[in-house]
Amino acid sequence: MLIRMRVELALVDEIHNLNLATRAGAEASDQLKYLSERIPATFVLAGIDVAGSGLFNGIRGQQIAGRYTVTETEPFAHGTVAQRQDWGSLIASLEDTLQLHRHKPGSLVKLDRYLHERADGAIGSLSQLIRGAASEAIISGSEATTRKTLEAIEVDQAAEAARTERRKTRRPTAPQKAGCRCGMTNSGHYQCPWDPFRARCSAPTCTDWPS
Repeated sequence: MLIRMRVELALVDEIHNLNLATRAGAEASDQLKYLSERIPATFVLAGIDVAGSGLFNGIRGQQIAGRYTVTETEPFAHGTVAQRQDWGSLIASLEDTLQLHRHKPGSLVKLDRYLHERADGAIGSLSQLIRGAASEAIISGSEATTRKTLEAIEVDQAAEAARTERRKTRRPTAPQKAGCRCGMTNSGHYQCPWDPFRARCSAPTCTDWPS
């Protein structure tokens, strides 16, 4: 029985390791060109700093550059509602793969901000962190992944360094006075104009400002 398979998407990772100056690299480049010309599918080549790696240099490099567009990717952001939803969906997908008997579904999604800080928004770092915590949960017999478990797991150096740098630059914000809703802090250049005698804030932007 003849089985025909239809290929619609072809993914080639670690493309930055393709050295066109070597015989093996040249042959691999020619093979990719051959396949992309004969297979009616979308080819995606993924790598790090592909332009700086020399992938587009020389005759073969020009052929690659003439067949593909470059799309720069960045780590997941966490600033807007949509960005937080995308990050949460990624966490939920990884959490669904956990086979832990006592893990509470959705508990990792609730730690989305913490996980973003630990992984610096990178998929690989997030996967490494969750897998490491899951392994620890199995070894310890807890069969559940918690923040305490996650905190004991070290991820890649890039993510750990980014977290350390954020901790150095982060400045604590003094709490606002009770009932003040002017949105201004009690420290720094813009100070909350709280009136202790009237127990009110005199900022025009505050909803407690007297009319």
